[in-house]
Amino acid sequence: MFAPLAFFSFVSLADRSLHADYNRWHQLDHRPENLALPGVAWGDRWDVRPEYAELTDGALAGEVDFVAMYWFRDPVEESVAAWDALGEASFQWGRGPLIPGVRRPMLAFFTPVKGYAAPRALVAPEVLPYRPNRGVHITVTRFDDAHSAEAHEAHQREDREIIPALLEVDGVAGAWTFSYSHPQRHSSLPFDETPADPPGTLRIRLVYLEEDPAVVAPQLRAVEERFPSVGERVLSAPVRTILPWQDW
Repeated sequence: MFAPLAFFSFVSLADRSLHADYNRWHQLDHRPENLALPGVAWGDRWDVRPEYAELTDGALAGEVDFVAMYWFRDPVEESVAAWDALGEASFQWGRGPLIPGVRRPMLAFFTPVKGYAAPRALVAPEVLPYRPNRGVHITVTRFDDAHSAEAHEAHQREDREIIPALLEVDGVAGAWTFSYSHPQRHSSLPFDETPADPPGTLRIRLVYLEEDPAVVAPQLRAVEERFPSVGERVLSAPVRTILPWQDW
């Protein structure tokens, strides 16, 4: 296993005028500070472009502007504790993560399930996060019962049929799947009292892309439409890798 725990953050901005300031903070301050932590194996971040609206669906469609993720090394308890401590220190420095105009519809930890690499990528699945990408296609699905026969059948189909078919699409380098573990609760951020989803009820699939996400996404959708839809679609969206300065 590349890393035993992953964290996903879905971010929504009050308006697009905040786009440049938020990108500068995340790319030049927040992400480098996190990547310097010994317990963080890698971190990445992608932009949900307005022009991708027709390629996006699900309950959170239109509610997410950025997706970020981090992978944590063992021992995960120590790695996450150091990461949380940095977040508190950043708040005390006046450098976030509490930023006006920023809302986070999802802040949660996930257990990596399995990685897949397309033969053309010539690398192991564990290398995919480090390999340059032009973006990813993210799919988030909710299951009412995480251990139902329906969920088991859906996971089996994803592993044996859907992902192998996705790997054959031009521009796909590989994929990883993740199972929901628990939400983040951090002292520097406000949280409502909504009960947390039970473990396993959310499933994330990342498909790593070598080509423009807007070009590859319709082909990925065509593959998915060949298989029965199971569970509630929370989000299905192409997201683009952010190029510092160029995309600000």
